[in-house]
Amino acid sequence: MDAGFLSNLSSPPLLFFFLGAAAAAVRSDLEIPAPVAKFLSLYLLFAIGFKGGVALSKGDLDGQALSGLGAALVLACLVPLYAFALLKRRLGAADAAALAATYGSISAVTFVTATSYLDSSGVAWGGHLVAAMALMESPAIIIGILLYRLYGHADGATGERINWGELLREACLNGSVFLIVGSMVIGWITGERGMTVLSPFIGDLFIGMLCLFLLDMGIVAARRLRDLRRGQIGVARGTGSAFLLAFAVGLPLANALVALALARLLGLSEGDALLLVVLGASASYIAVPAALRLALPEANPSIYLPLSLAVTFPFNLLVGIPLYHELVRRVVLT
Repeated sequence: MDAGFLSNLSSPPLLFFFLGAAAAAVRSDLEIPAPVAKFLSLYLLFAIGFKGGVALSKGDLDGQALSGLGAALVLACLVPLYAFALLKRRLGAADAAALAATYGSISAVTFVTATSYLDSSGVAWGGHLVAAMALMESPAIIIGILLYRLYGHADGATGERINWGELLREACLNGSVFLIVGSMVIGWITGERGMTVLSPFIGDLFIGMLCLFLLDMGIVAARRLRDLRRGQIGVARGTGSAFLLAFAVGLPLANALVALALARLLGLSEGDALLLVVLGASASYIAVPAALRLALPEANPSIYLPLSLAVTFPFNLLVGIPLYHELVRRVVLT
């Protein structure tokens, strides 16, 4: 694992993440304007979706691919259930449900970074995992809300009716899901011809755009981490920050082991197994918080957002991806 880990640490995207974190730590005025950060996010989703669609156009959707999609859905439904069971006695039902939804969903940026890691390592991966990423965005949100509706009465929840139509729209048709699915469909339709046309834009520019995006993520993550250190993370029922910090690292590791077992059971390839594990181990800090603001305003965003963005996201980028890769080699490929 040492060689892979050192290689990951010396990659330009990771170094730009460090640069952004350092800028926030020393209170530099370095800033990525919000419209530019939004554009970079849209670009990455478009590029990875299109590449996945092109891969699917080559006949990538076989029985094993369908099994991989099924495993992704199992993870998306299973993780929020046991995460909520673990948290409901330590936090209120709203915060436990919000964290369960956050860690049951996925981080598209972590996935994109993992695909870049595989490409630089010369390891092939299947385009159907892009579809798996899109499928895993929404189930955890819906399950988290259902869990709150079932157990929220213990915290004095008022039983207000949820606009399920609006919730489903937010969960299934939010911008990130819509763009990546749409780009994947376009890539599947146009195939290699489309890739040839767009190659200068989504091929040569991809790493540079990822570097700029991770520079911004480094700035944002470091600021959230500073909030944690100041004790600005709201907790309930006497639960300390130490428990939540341990949860933000321990649960992704547990999820990775569950995904690893599924990958071995299904006999996935090296690249597909790693991406499934990364999806299982990541946590959402974009799609789920947007949905929770609408559907679960009782939950405290100063708990679920800093943990996913300032703790789990950097952990997966710096340590998790090479660690999961080594586990895949030792467990799935043997």
